[in-house]
Formats: sequence, C-alpha cells, structure tokens
Amino acid sequence: MAPSKKVAAHECISDEALIHLRSYKYSSVDESFISNYILKHYWNGFVQLLPMWLAPNMITLLGFFFILSNVICLVIFMPDLVGPGPPWLYYSFAFGLWMYSTMDNVDGKQARRTGTSSGLGELFDHGIDSLNCTLGSLLETAAIGLGTSRSGIFTALIPCLPMFFSTWETYHTHTLYLGVFNGPTEGLIIGCMIMIMSGYYGPEIWTHKITDLVGHHYFFGYHELFGSYSVRDIWVPMLVIALFGAHVPFCVLHVVHARRKNNLPILPVFLEWTPMAVFTLAIGAWLFSPYSTLMKENHLVLFCVTMSFVFGRMTTKIILAHLTRQPFPYWTVMLTPLLGGAVLGNLPRIGLPAIPASIELLYLWGYLLFALVVYFRWAYLVISSICDFLGINCLTIPIEKQLANKENAKAANMTEHGGTRVIPRHITSLHLRIPSGAQLL
Repeated sequence: MAPSKKVAAHECISDEALIHLRSYKYSSVDESFISNYILKHYWNGFVQLLPMWLAPNMITLLGFFFILSNVICLVIFMPDLVGPGPPWLYYSFAFGLWMYSTMDNVDGKQARRTGTSSGLGELFDHGIDSLNCTLGSLLETAAIGLGTSRSGIFTALIPCLPMFFSTWETYHTHTLYLGVFNGPTEGLIIGCMIMIMSGYYGPEIWTHKITDLVGHHYFFGYHELFGSYSVRDIWVPMLVIALFGAHVPFCVLHVVHARRKNNLPILPVFLEWTPMAVFTLAIGAWLFSPYSTLMKENHLVLFCVTMSFVFGRMTTKIILAHLTRQPFPYWTVMLTPLLGGAVLGNLPRIGLPAIPASIELLYLWGYLLFALVVYFRWAYLVISSICDFLGINCLTIPIEKQLANKENAKAANMTEHGGTRVIPRHITSLHLRIPSGAQLL
C-alpha cells in the first residue's frame, strides 16, 4: 500500500519531486588506480557468479549483513573492544568488510546486467553505506584494541564526517567523486590489512614502536623523527590529516566549482553543514563529558548502533533531495534526542545533580528504539513511494523481467553463434512498460 500523497509530499517525495527520477542518470568519477586497473577485473568477474534473478538492492543488503554478523560476533567474543580476541575473529572482520565492499561495488553492475537500474538503487546503496559508517568502524576500533577510550570513540565515529561531506558534495555536483586515494577503496584495504595483522600478531602489535615494526634501515636515517611513537599514538592524527587535508578540501572545491558554473551564491552552502555540526558537537559533549557513564560502562557498541540510524536518516535525506532536486534538508527529528543526551550528560555544569548510570543507559536504549521506529517508517514511506511511482520492486526482480532477460540472453547467444532470433512481441512489450528511469551505475 503506497503512502498518501499528503504524507509523501511531507517527505519530499511528491509526484512533482519523483518526476525527476525519470530523467535521473548516475554520475561518478573514480580516480583510484587500484579500482581502475586491479579491482575492476575482480568485480567484473564476481558479478558473473551471481544469478540473474538476484536483485541489485538485495546484493547491497547481503553485503550489509556481513557487517551486522561481524558486530554480533564482536559483542559476543570481544565486548570490551580491546581484546585480544581469538585470531579467527579478526580474520572474520577482514572477510566481512571485504565482502561488504565487494557487494557494494557489484550491485550497480548487476543492475545494468539485469536491466533494473533506477534512482532507487543509488538511494538504497548510499543509504546502506551511511548505516555502515559507525558499524564497520567499530570493527576497526576493536582490531586496534582501542576500546572505549577517546581514540576508540573517535575511530568509531569519524567515518561519518567524510561520508557527510561526500554526500553534501554529491547533492551540489550530482556526481560522486572518488580520488586517487579514497576511503571506499584504499582506506578499506588498509582496514582489512590491519584486521588481518591483528589476527596474526595480536592487537598489541599496534603498541610497538613504529621503527621497531618497520626496521630502522627503511627510514634512511630519519628513524629518529618517529621517536618512540607507536601506530596507536599517531592513529588519530593520521585520520584527522586524511580528513581535513585530503578529503574535505576537494569536496569544497568541487561544490564551489559547481555553484560558480551555475551562477549561484557560494557562502549559503556552508550553512548546510549545520546538521553535521550539531551531530558532531552533541556527540562530543555527551561522550567526552566527565559526568557521562556510557563509555565507563562500555556502551560504545550500543551508542554506535543508535548513531547508525541517526546518521543514516540524516544523509539519506540529502541523497533523496539530490535525486529529486529538492531543497537541502537542514534537520531531522532524530537529532533532537541527541541534543537531549548531551544536556543530560552535562547536568552538573548547570548546577544540577548528575543522573544515575542506569537512567543514562535507559535513555540511550529509548533513543535507539525511537531511532528504529522513525528510520524504518521513513524508509518504508520513501521506498514504497518510489517503487509505486516507477513501477518497480525494491528487493526482487519481477518474474516478467526475469523471463525477458532470459529471452534476451538466448537471442544474444544465438546472434553470437551466427544464428538469428526474433524476440517475441510480448517480451518486447515488457521493455516498453519499464520506466525510462536513469541508469544507476
């Protein structure tokens, strides 16, 4: 049952907004050497192993299930996020993260292969990526053995920032840019390597001096510059430099170029950072408060799962606005309890007694329940509206489309072998009824 037009319009998915999906075309630029010259062949081969009846969005969802299974194993076998855990656990983290990336890169290829590309694919794909930001990074936090320390909190939540800026950039440029060295490719490979090394050597390897790990002779006499620093010591600075030195500036440059190209003012776009500023500052005020007990009681996993839905709602609304050419969404109701948590965690600063640990934990559980209800209601509303408008399915490929694909495959096979084949009229008509919506990938 499709949502009412009134409710749909409230979420920027009125018919006037959805009409843009019919002319939408996916655009991306990937300058990664590894992606273009190595992994591309792996992805092209992998997608051929997938059955033609498997819907692209289902592939995306299956990839996300690998991360969810990893998080469940983390909670069971290494709940303190410090370890050391059993070696197989770290290897499973690397395998799950790699499979998530694989599925994330072949879903679009499957869409083209099955003729089921649509704007919904980008929304679903990037929506899952947003949910994964605080979950996949939890695995990295545990692999390095950071626990609920400040470095652990930072590592678990920092991926939200580059994801937001990339989504903001895509909203204005209508193109996804991935640089020569980017998070989804090189960053993910580094993450998998860290997990594998933690499985083989143990997470304590990241506390050893870098010069001892690498060897003095590889520094060409400059090993003293690294002093007694370990990977853990320089981990947070490396992430900050990568974010603000290599990622954010290019996002800003691309947006500025797009605005100038369209003769639009530039300064107003920086007000669109407001929701991310609220998200980031509220988290910092809550978790880094000396009066909050969440991290002392080891509830980082619960907090990150909650933030997964809060951040997922925030960025997916931006993606939807990009697809439907709607105004930038400055706010989501799911940020309100986050502000409430920041206040509760700092009550003594305003002269009120600190709340008990049990009450703060109960508030976080309530926040998670609220986030789940709001997020899935909104997701159902949006997906149902788009599917109804375009006449498509979200997680399945209609039988008629499957039959059409089989007939097309037979025809192509006969043509390849020098034969001829006339496609039945009823099969051809199936294609005519498919909306002329844009290609996804």
